[in-house]
Amino acid sequence: MKICVYGAGAIGAYLGAQLALAGADVSFVARGPHLAAMQANGVRLQIDGTERIVKVRCSADPRELGVQDYVIVALKAHSVPGVVGAMQPLLGPDTAIVTAVNGIPYWYFYKHGGEFADTTLDSIDPGGKQWNQLGPERAIGCVVYPAAEIVEPGVIRHVYGKKFPIGEPGGERTARIQKLHEIMVAAGLDAPIRDTIRDEIWLKLWGNLCFNPISALTHATLDVITSNPATRAVSRTMMLEAKAIGDRLGVHFRVDVERRIDGAGAVGAHKTSMLQDLEANRPMEIDPLLTVVQEMGRLVGEATPTIDTVLALIKLRERIAQQAPVQAASSSSEGAGRTVGVPRAA
Repeated sequence: MKICVYGAGAIGAYLGAQLALAGADVSFVARGPHLAAMQANGVRLQIDGTERIVKVRCSADPRELGVQDYVIVALKAHSVPGVVGAMQPLLGPDTAIVTAVNGIPYWYFYKHGGEFADTTLDSIDPGGKQWNQLGPERAIGCVVYPAAEIVEPGVIRHVYGKKFPIGEPGGERTARIQKLHEIMVAAGLDAPIRDTIRDEIWLKLWGNLCFNPISALTHATLDVITSNPATRAVSRTMMLEAKAIGDRLGVHFRVDVERRIDGAGAVGAHKTSMLQDLEANRPMEIDPLLTVVQEMGRLVGEATPTIDTVLALIKLRERIAQQAPVQAASSSSEGAGRTVGVPRAA
């Protein structure tokens, strides 16, 4: 089984290393010092108190890797449209694309049924580029729950979790999803096949939608956001707005709002991925987590006033943050080149 992990950062490298140890023919698409370290020394995976060195083929150029059985897209969601063209050499007639990304995936309305069937969402797939060039028929959904971190180039530390629910857009139990399930289980991963993968996507998105931007705006960790009465109330309101949209689209939320908030708080003093990206001066996953919910609300005719407000604030926060490094560089170079590992919880 040939599996390419496109975006072998913390989660992608952890997932790919585990699959390689289980016997899959794994390759990575990566870049920069992290790529160079993996090419030279393999992936050093720190997990369960041990370090495993896993040799996989790594490249910045997908043309060197050939056609794959599965391409696992483990990039930040907003980066995917920009690499659709580069992914083409990996795709054969039967290649499946496993979308291990945050938020709503490009294929969401494929085999959805009803009045919104085959709708594309411009906030996450401008011009339908992914839909047209990758194809929704290739897609397998995957929701990422573990956290991992790059402690230095080529070195991945698994922080917690091993759950990766997967599912076909139409809910079928196909041969390709059964084979993927089997290799993931052999890799020590928890990969239940969901008949309704969209419910799982929304359950994860439900928390990311509010906790991520509130964390980036306030620099508060999950335990603080969920225990502070004011930010808990904002989170609840955003989640209820999103639930109204999900309800219109046939989504089943298997937990209520309070339980979902309490579950996030139980994670403890954890920085969300959006706050981590802000602190590292990386683009934040705003469109896949917030703008797309706003777009879907307009699609079904549900108002999202609190989501709209928080979205406006976090977009301005990102714009200001992007201007800040130029100003900081003119006053100080202290700490230049220093890399600090932070958990990547997709």
